[in-house]
Amino acid sequence: MVELLTGPVEVVGTGMLGTSVGLACRRVGLEVLLTDLSEEHVRTASGLGAGRPRRPGDRPQLVVVAVPPDHLGAAILDALETSGATVTDVGSVKTEPLRVAAASPVLERYVGGHPMAGSERSGPLAASAALFDGRPWAVTPHDTSDPGGVRLVEELAAACGGVAVRMTPEEHDHAVARTSHLPHLLAVLTAARLAGAPEEHLALSGQGVRDVTRVAGSDPAMWQQIVALNADALRGLLAEVREELDALQDAVIGGDRNALGALLARGVAGTRAIPGKHGAPLTPTRSVFVSVPDHPGELARLFADAGASDVNIEDVHIDHDPGRPVGLVELVVEEGRAEHLLGSLESRGWVTHR
Repeated sequence: MVELLTGPVEVVGTGMLGTSVGLACRRVGLEVLLTDLSEEHVRTASGLGAGRPRRPGDRPQLVVVAVPPDHLGAAILDALETSGATVTDVGSVKTEPLRVAAASPVLERYVGGHPMAGSERSGPLAASAALFDGRPWAVTPHDTSDPGGVRLVEELAAACGGVAVRMTPEEHDHAVARTSHLPHLLAVLTAARLAGAPEEHLALSGQGVRDVTRVAGSDPAMWQQIVALNADALRGLLAEVREELDALQDAVIGGDRNALGALLARGVAGTRAIPGKHGAPLTPTRSVFVSVPDHPGELARLFADAGASDVNIEDVHIDHDPGRPVGLVELVVEEGRAEHLLGSLESRGWVTHR
């Protein structure tokens, strides 16, 4: 329910995140004003229904800064000095922009924010009103942030479908270094091993390598900025990874299965530490694999049949070999419901793999 946030919301920067904020705010009936150095981006975002271009005389209640990381601090500072509104942002690093914005005499009107949602794609055409639904949205007030402004930003997160999580800017940067920035860098290193690989090697690529490398396809220029601005928080984590890579190399080359097993077990423990849906403990799951003919409507039929079995699908992966007339769909379900789903799908004529 939108209670405090009643006036216009200005979105500065109409890329994928900014336009998604605009679309989500419009979904709940808020007026949205769009600003960007690129008039084409503003026209595109406006055409998608994310709001209208800001005009002279408009007085936003809240300004959401959604510009690239290198320009974030300066854009926050400018919004504080020119708008008279509460100012937040959606940047993935918080301490460095705050340091720049601290030059403002009205810093109490700034409350940092960071929705934990995104895409490998960029630009307004990649935006979605549902991008933030159910996703954590870090709200990072500093020592002098106005309490009313903090509540306003938390209401923005809720209005966009997110779940507000309050923490300090420093806590945020260490958290995302561990859960987002480091995984991205490790995905990049793994994906780089594929560049220039023999075609016969790449022909064996399965869902596992796609899962591990997916985020490595994101904009390098954007990630160069993110990593550089959060280098302090990443430094210790990279040192830990280096130590474990050395230990892994010694275990593999030396044939030390006990040491290798211990490292693999730590990986299992880490995956189990990741929260499940709605922040609950991770529920044990099992994968059900189904062969799906490469014809229109087959995937929809599979989902309909899975739904008819009264089993909730937790996740879906599709492994489609271009050289074969079928794809392999992995349905991830609660461990205790897997056998029921297998039987139900087989009774409807699906070819399953256990």
